[in-house]
Amino acid sequence: MTDPSEPIATSPDARAIDAAPDGLGRYATRPLLARLWREYLRAHRKPMAAAVFFMVIEGSTLGLLSYLLRPLFDLVFVGGQADAVWWVGGIIFVLFVARAIALLAGRILLTRVAQRTSTAMQVDMLRHLLTLEIAFFQKNPPGALMERVQGDTVAVQKIWQSVITGAGRDAVALISLMAVALIISPLWTAAALIGLPLLFLPVALTQRYIRRKTGQVRAEAGLRSTRLDEVFHGIMPIKLNRMEAYQLGRFERIVNRIVNMEVRSETGRAAIPAMIDLVSGIGFFAVIMVGANDIASGQRTVGEFMSFFTAMALAFQPVRRLGAIAGMWQTAAASLERIYRLLDTAPHIAPSGGAARPATEKPPEIRLEGVHLAYGSLPVLRDVNFVAEAGRTTALVGPSGAGKSTVFNVITRLVEPQAGRVTLDGLDVSEIDTESLRALFSVVTQDAALFDETIRENVLLGRADSNAERLDSALEAAHVKPFLDQLPLGLDTPAGPRGSSLSGGQRQRIAIARALMRDAPVLLLDEATSALDAESERLVQEALDRLSRGRTTLVIAHRLATVRRADRIIVMDEGTVAEIGTHDELLARNGLYARLCRLQFDGED
Repeated sequence: MTDPSEPIATSPDARAIDAAPDGLGRYATRPLLARLWREYLRAHRKPMAAAVFFMVIEGSTLGLLSYLLRPLFDLVFVGGQADAVWWVGGIIFVLFVARAIALLAGRILLTRVAQRTSTAMQVDMLRHLLTLEIAFFQKNPPGALMERVQGDTVAVQKIWQSVITGAGRDAVALISLMAVALIISPLWTAAALIGLPLLFLPVALTQRYIRRKTGQVRAEAGLRSTRLDEVFHGIMPIKLNRMEAYQLGRFERIVNRIVNMEVRSETGRAAIPAMIDLVSGIGFFAVIMVGANDIASGQRTVGEFMSFFTAMALAFQPVRRLGAIAGMWQTAAASLERIYRLLDTAPHIAPSGGAARPATEKPPEIRLEGVHLAYGSLPVLRDVNFVAEAGRTTALVGPSGAGKSTVFNVITRLVEPQAGRVTLDGLDVSEIDTESLRALFSVVTQDAALFDETIRENVLLGRADSNAERLDSALEAAHVKPFLDQLPLGLDTPAGPRGSSLSGGQRQRIAIARALMRDAPVLLLDEATSALDAESERLVQEALDRLSRGRTTLVIAHRLATVRRADRIIVMDEGTVAEIGTHDELLARNGLYARLCRLQFDGED
């Protein structure tokens, strides 16, 4: 019901959510984690607890393994006790078996949690998006929203699973290995960690850099999805206007920016383990210098040194992975920020839960009283006053941009006027439950919104209360049945993406059948026949005449011949009501309507 020539008023809440991709950081890490746990992970705390148990087993095996090297060297290799090799070797073998079982069980549990969490996020985001007003979707293209719902949640799912697995396993491994090192020699342990303070500031700065760049990458990914969506849906005009190279160039510039940002982001992620490697080198050098003197002087055994050295060598790997996980978490945090920024976008038009529910047995009178609506400083409707009588047909005519489609949006409460009110049988629409309000309307527009489903599903739209007799009657009245016989699967023929498998006239007739099945007391027709050939227009107009009987009908039409028989014609110009009357009365006044008629009918002659 939206005329592209008429802007829709928006609120600050209906801004483009990707307008400032650098504006990340609104959500601090700790609240992000707390919210993620509260809203999604807490429901899976039992399998997560089991996964943590298996991660503890997996991680602790490394500490035990390094500790067992001490008796292996001291008793077997140096002491020559051949019998000890059996119990030492047996324990090491059992450790590897336990590690393998724990790894498999933990991964299965965490994969299930990650998948279910990601799915819940996607469902919650779509549920929330469906509550937002039309203006929000005009500001945010489908590709960007698809990237939020799909791309960001999948990114969080993959990274979150790695973060939980790596952080849990490696943290336990690091604790157990450091415990072994401290038991053997606190002095050697201090020497190994001598370079650790050098990491703090560089790692903190690098994490901020990663988070910023990742946010930019996700925003550019939304632009990429938008560009692909527009290319695939506009493939015919692209080919007819020879725009292939132009569109390819635009797409190439976007993906090249993504490549550059991904490289920079990955550079930041790789820098953290690289810095840890440098610090590890300093630590190993210090341990060798201190340990060699202790062994040469006889203060320590070879077994103690090998056990310590193995523990520290194994410990630096978890430290390295934890450093990489810190970078991965910043990637996940950037996607989480984008997810929560969308979920926290409040709808400008809140549903009136628990509000009045008007009776639907009879067609209502629709009245607009002093309605004002503006897009920023640009007025769209200015002091609009008129009445659409119950059970009658009222036509809205006027030049493009006069505000006709905006009137429909105000009546159905897709937008909210800044002043004035709209009533149905005296009841203000703002006081009516939104779901109940929109149940009063059947809508047929110029571009029939068909889905990539069967014709049957496009007519029924999931209605559970339909029956074969009622469906057959609606198809007959809408002139759908004549062309169904020509389709290979009849009513079960797929309509194609956006109804592309059908002609314009066929799509319109299916939309009318849908409106008949809906059987609402108010009918809104927005240029329903303007793009049809003469034969299709005749069939569709006959179906519309049947549909409008006994209903309060509002018609938007540029072709004035289609509204001559309307009970009342509202002539709009620049957002105001210029004239009201019947066709003959308005011609007699020789005003704007008469001028529009002369322009059209003289042109047709």
